[in-house]
Amino acid sequence: MANEGAALTLHEVDAFYGDSHVLHRVSLRLGEGRLLGLLGRNGAGKSTSMNVIVGLLPPRHGEVAVYGTRVTGRAPEAIAALGVALVPQGRRIFRSLTVRENLAVAARRPRTGALHWTLDTVYTTFPRLRERAKQIAGSLSGGEQQMLAIGRALMSNPRVLLMDEPSEGLAPQIVAEVMATIRTLKEQGLSILLVEQNAKLVLAVADDIVVLNSGRVVLEGAPAELTRDGADLRQHLGVY
Repeated sequence: MANEGAALTLHEVDAFYGDSHVLHRVSLRLGEGRLLGLLGRNGAGKSTSMNVIVGLLPPRHGEVAVYGTRVTGRAPEAIAALGVALVPQGRRIFRSLTVRENLAVAARRPRTGALHWTLDTVYTTFPRLRERAKQIAGSLSGGEQQMLAIGRALMSNPRVLLMDEPSEGLAPQIVAEVMATIRTLKEQGLSILLVEQNAKLVLAVADDIVVLNSGRVVLEGAPAELTRDGADLRQHLGVY
């Protein structure tokens, strides 16, 4: 797998939970400044792939690299320091802290050439967070919590943004707002790996697609290629 121009690569990764073999020689490549959509049914291995990337689950085989730097087996904080940020499934905000405190605790200086995310730029992107800056995060609506989770990740000034099911549990109007934000971030040059149960959302915004089934890569390519003959997508994803 060619790594030139790659923000993130997984090469033949095997991962286990105890004795359960979850990922089977998974390889994928996120190009710099591109959005890679990772699709699959529940239990396909999408969130496990995220856990491997951020260092929460060491792979038993294979390698993970961030901008050409091998990070396999490194601690999560070391991987984060290289510019990888995760918007986790379920948001996992600090519910007892205020909105502003949630954002401030994640602040990092930008790396050379990176966008400079500050409280002001996050508030400009998500005006509702500015309005609720002093509000306890646990009292926010689901959509506002998702905006806060994204804003908190951006405060680390990442080079690679991982997003795990950002539309989960949100009303359609809020989903549209979140997807519009993701498009804007991509247009600004951020490299994004997007995991989503809703395949239509991903196909509409992604540059590249990887489909997992039972922990294996079964399809990959540009959205237009994969939707030209949708039989394989339906086989692996169901309705899309």
